[in-house]
Amino acid sequence: MTDRRSRPPLHPGAWWLWALGLGAAATRTTNPLLLGLLLTASAYVVTVCRPDTPWSRSYSAFLKLALAVLVVRLVFVVALGSPIPGTHVLLTLPEVPLPHWAQGIRLGGAVTAEGLLFAGYDGLRLATLLVCVGAANALASPSRLLKALPGALYETGVAVVVALTFAPNLIADVQRLRAARRLRGRPDRGLRGLFQVGLPVLEGALERSVALAAAMDARGYGRTADVSAPVRRTTAVLTLGGLLGVCAGTYGLLTAAGGTYGLPVLLAGVGAALAGLRLGGRRSARTRYRPDRWTPRAALTAASGVAVAGLLTLAASADPTALNPGVVPLTAPALPLWPAAAVLLALLPAFVHEETS
Repeated sequence: MTDRRSRPPLHPGAWWLWALGLGAAATRTTNPLLLGLLLTASAYVVTVCRPDTPWSRSYSAFLKLALAVLVVRLVFVVALGSPIPGTHVLLTLPEVPLPHWAQGIRLGGAVTAEGLLFAGYDGLRLATLLVCVGAANALASPSRLLKALPGALYETGVAVVVALTFAPNLIADVQRLRAARRLRGRPDRGLRGLFQVGLPVLEGALERSVALAAAMDARGYGRTADVSAPVRRTTAVLTLGGLLGVCAGTYGLLTAAGGTYGLPVLLAGVGAALAGLRLGGRRSARTRYRPDRWTPRAALTAASGVAVAGLLTLAASADPTALNPGVVPLTAPALPLWPAAAVLLALLPAFVHEETS
């Protein structure tokens, strides 16, 4: 048995590729059974694999946010109505008359089961996407992800990492201060508790910001190396041309007429953009201390998420009705077997983690 502490941690990019793959798979379906499988798989992997760190505790906050999104989506349908026609009326609210220029919008009226079900499917898809992002935030260290970025994206990565670590640290501070107030016999709930906890939390956030700025200044953040003018021009041309190629290739893949040139243009654009990023990294005069290695475990983790996204994309093209069930007429959704088996591939990181621990 290998000690988990002696084993090198998984590359943070692998966790983000796994989570983004699950999020991309969630966008391809509104079937609540498949979305429930995605939620269950991501929650199980987070439970087994997440470390005991401040950012790993933010997963519950993403779950609450996803639940709030689902509730808000349903409330909007009840208050504003749904474009989906339905015959099963659950209740009828008083309807507010609106002027003629607001035609197509209503306040109140009949609430149908078909409209609620359609809104629930759509809201659950968005909630699943948020939970997948929360899983990546709970599993991958933001600072190690920043260390793995190319030099050309380092400044942008610092801003993203600071933004990603704000919410987990804020949640940790609130939990710590509420526990301290409970030990002292002081209220930690209600409006009074919110005000008395909020001020120390804001003070702590300000102190961390000042400490981060001082640490970045002491480490020479913002220094750039001198590169020749031809290298700068080549970097700009490759980066801009690569991004344009990615946009044109993506458009070609999404349209029927551009199916022949879409994939080659997309691959050429990605190659040019990567070459531009590599040349642009020469301006960043920094070194990496003990860089994270891309291990076979990381490859399996990333491949499982990409495989789920790819298989559900194929399933959506082959059988769109199974992955996007209708609500008119009102019928219970069925579980498609091989897309469900594809979703179960998302559990692979948990088994790899257990075997190597």
